[in-house]
Amino acid sequence: MTDSRTGARPGSRNPGTPTGAGILERRLTGLRFEDFARNVWSRTALLTRGASDFSDVFDAGAVDELVSRRGLRTPFLRVAKDGAVVPSSSFTSPGGVGATIADQLDDTALWRLFADGATLVLQALHRTWAPVGDLCAALSAELGHPVQANAYVTPSQNQGFDEHYDVHDVFVVQIQGSKRWLVHEPVHPDPLREQPWTDHRAAVAEAAKGPAYIDTVLEPGDVLYLPRGWLHAARAKGEVSVHLTLGVHVWTRHVLAEQLAEAALAALREDPEMRASLPLGPDGTAEAIDAVRERLTAAVAGADSAPLLHRSRRSQGRPAPLGPLSQLAAVESLGPDSPLRLRAALETRLEGARLMTRVGWLDFPETDLPAVTGLLDSEVRTAGELGLALAERLLRAGVLVPAGQ
Repeated sequence: MTDSRTGARPGSRNPGTPTGAGILERRLTGLRFEDFARNVWSRTALLTRGASDFSDVFDAGAVDELVSRRGLRTPFLRVAKDGAVVPSSSFTSPGGVGATIADQLDDTALWRLFADGATLVLQALHRTWAPVGDLCAALSAELGHPVQANAYVTPSQNQGFDEHYDVHDVFVVQIQGSKRWLVHEPVHPDPLREQPWTDHRAAVAEAAKGPAYIDTVLEPGDVLYLPRGWLHAARAKGEVSVHLTLGVHVWTRHVLAEQLAEAALAALREDPEMRASLPLGPDGTAEAIDAVRERLTAAVAGADSAPLLHRSRRSQGRPAPLGPLSQLAAVESLGPDSPLRLRAALETRLEGARLMTRVGWLDFPETDLPAVTGLLDSEVRTAGELGLALAERLLRAGVLVPAGQ
């Protein structure tokens, strides 16, 4: 059995890790950010034994509560059996008096499917279980890429999905039980989001017959990192297995190329010659191609894709949670000494006098710009330092929150 043949040392959690280390080092790999970025990220799989105790993040009790008490609806849960997804109509029903929505999870139906060997897939846990959401937010801020989480709950001696690859990187975090993982090298390296494994089904099936790159059993606390495109399949051992997958939806050079092309085309719309009709006759298009190519190349060279890229980043995530009652209390009790800070994960960008955020945009008079610029370093400011009117405006917009929140 091979645990790892990565060329990078397997990570191991060091109790003496400095508090300044990030989530990547402290909880997932034991590697310094720089080492992980240089030797592992998007290059190779990595197995880390005993990376961390994740009982503060997720456990079997969380699974039971989410399924039976939270009133979850599809698509927050999928069910898979024998490599196929079970129709949601077989495990959903109305929720009873006052909650007659028809697609709420039916815990009895789910119990029967689970007892019959089905895998429960709790999706988008970063939206439904706060500790998982906090972990994803911290990891996303550290990596600079959006992160989401699913949980896979598999009965003993069962397998939810056949060998496949994902179009995002994943950190597999074993929570409970054990699971055997078979990992093979990619048949289509670095797939884009619109290039799923089903496009290469035959190649995936053939590669799965060969020797595994990693053949190992994950135990609680172990973490397996898989770049997108790496083939994998897992099967629970002699007890129920619960594991999290932290999916890193990576920004790629192809996305950057799309942003540059979009910015260039927007600029060319303002060019009268580019708006002109092609000459008549069959040779009209051929004569224009060289001129258009030259202008397009120049437009790409001069394009500023930053606003588009920031807009895309804002759309791919959510800001930190905001409690309406505590926010109202902060507005009503606002005074010169009230400590305030920028709400986390807003993806703020100041474009001239306009502040762009995930919760909308705000325009400011020139007199407010120094204070607004100072907010972007995420340091705590008092309302008096900002000016009470500006502080109240930003609190009401959901851009600022009380420093203790």
